Amino acid sequence: MFFPASSVRVYIAPGPTDMRKSINGLSILVAEELELDPLSGHLFGFCNRKRDMVKVLYWDSNGFCLWHKRLEKDRFSWPQTEAEVLAIRGRELAWLLDGLSLDRCCGHEELRYELVV
Repeated sequence: MFFPASSVRVYIAPGPTDMRKSINGLSILVAEELELDPLSGHLFGFCNRKRDMVKVLYWDSNGFCLWHKRLEKDRFSWPQTEAEVLAIRGRELAWLLDGLSLDRCCGHEELRYELVV
């Protein structure tokens, strides 16, 4: 299983991506279409049209890593909207990889306070 650190952001490219792309093609897609920095160390997730294959691209201190999962049966519940890139947490990526939907798996909203009264 793939477990990103809690400090790492995860960006999901909604809709289908051409899975013939490898590290170079996906890093260009991150920079030009998603308008994000592929060298940031954050994770960038992509899924194919059939929704049976996912690739996750990230920079690891001295080179790119490409994580790839292909389902032999079933489909990923990947967001299909062609809207903007989705920012999710590592546990939500784990939900997607386990076949769960982001729509139905939302837990409690994360709260951030600057001052305790």
